[in-house]
Amino acid sequence: MTVNDSGIAHPVTDTKFRGLQWRMLLATMFCYAFFYTGRQTFGFAIPGIEAELGLSKEVLGAISGLLLWTYAIGQMINGNIVDKIGGRRVMTAGSVLSTILNWATSFAVGPFTLGAAWAANGYAQAMGWTAGGRVISNWWPPSERGRSFGFYTFAGGVASVVAYLTSTVVVDVLHLDWEWIFRVPVLLMFVGGIVFFLVARESPASAKIVPPEHFVEELAVEHDAVTRGRVTRSRSATGRVTRDTATEGKTDRPEGEPPEQSSLSESSLSRYIRVLSNPRIWSTGIAIGFLNAARYGLLTWVPVYFLTTTVGGRGGGSVNPIWTSVALPTGMAVGALVNGEISDRLFGSRRDLPIVVFTGIGAIAAITMYAAPLGLTAGMMVLFLTGFFVYGPQSSFWALTVDISGMEIAGTAIGVVNFFAYLFAGAVSPIIGYVMDVTGQTAYIFPIVAGCCVLSAAVTLTIRHRPQSGV
Repeated sequence: MTVNDSGIAHPVTDTKFRGLQWRMLLATMFCYAFFYTGRQTFGFAIPGIEAELGLSKEVLGAISGLLLWTYAIGQMINGNIVDKIGGRRVMTAGSVLSTILNWATSFAVGPFTLGAAWAANGYAQAMGWTAGGRVISNWWPPSERGRSFGFYTFAGGVASVVAYLTSTVVVDVLHLDWEWIFRVPVLLMFVGGIVFFLVARESPASAKIVPPEHFVEELAVEHDAVTRGRVTRSRSATGRVTRDTATEGKTDRPEGEPPEQSSLSESSLSRYIRVLSNPRIWSTGIAIGFLNAARYGLLTWVPVYFLTTTVGGRGGGSVNPIWTSVALPTGMAVGALVNGEISDRLFGSRRDLPIVVFTGIGAIAAITMYAAPLGLTAGMMVLFLTGFFVYGPQSSFWALTVDISGMEIAGTAIGVVNFFAYLFAGAVSPIIGYVMDVTGQTAYIFPIVAGCCVLSAAVTLTIRHRPQSGV
């Protein structure tokens, strides 16, 4: 299936448009399925770095947190850039730049060179998720946003599996030093970025096609609902109708034109004001912040836990982490797919309820990992469920973000919310490392994760967003 290269946009049938939707989604998923080889391999390198460079877990936790903070800053900046120049180019550039910076990290000789390279890599990694989310938002309507972001978030779970498996191969199969964890897996990310650039198109307009009428109408309904929401908030705050609200949700967008086109001339400042003036964006950011702290606590420190802990015990031995490499991120991938589907099909595109249900069960699963004497099989099952319920709500969070903001500023909104997500994750990472250094108990990762899940659920209960509503 090819897109139109004639330079003249032409209408397409529902069948062809559906094929193009899946092509763009799968291309984006293919690229992102390798992206975490550029940032989720650090936990596997920690024992080797400790031994060779003599750094403590607290210091390494802080360096891990540096990447998360620069990633957060990058999300805030890159979301707006994506809305201005498009996600296709930004995502490809991020994959190439992150590959280079991972190689730079592998040549670190101390905490400063390690921290500088890894922090710079955080910004490059921030060029991926928001960019891909913008492309998907351009091609998929609100009624299928849970599904499309569920598949996209599933690709993130697959990326964790790939990062874990390739790191395990480097350490336990090839028996290479820690440096090669930053050199070999990232080559997959480089290939994924190039393939994405060649296969994907930014939007129906850039593919020179006119989408089916129902697609345009659904986006227009959402756009008008979001605009009415701004009217209501402005009236509530000022007690009067301002110049922007006098139109009652009407815009200068020509009839039949997708809302994405009307945002291209909007200033960066205007986009940020629109996003940051929405209180639901703040609540969503805080809620996913706690959840992402739980997620990265697991991804960074579970490998350390199983490299230094006997199954069913609390110390001393050494267990090949290959089963954790499969159980944790595989559970995350499946959970994202399921959560996105049920938010559309079971909850009628309402996102807050599946988030609360999953995070609550995730807290229980994490406590079980800590408190119950688990053997290998039971440990695999519970760790799978922990990943399933802790990471699963991410798909609903990202669909919720675009539901709240509307498609035309989706990149900026996703970037702002992801800024909160990684700001929180970066703050918690060195705390976890400090607790492990002081207590000598790597198992404390699990109650910390449980606490973060409970806080995420509590904040999510305050959002109460209804589908197709601006209020």
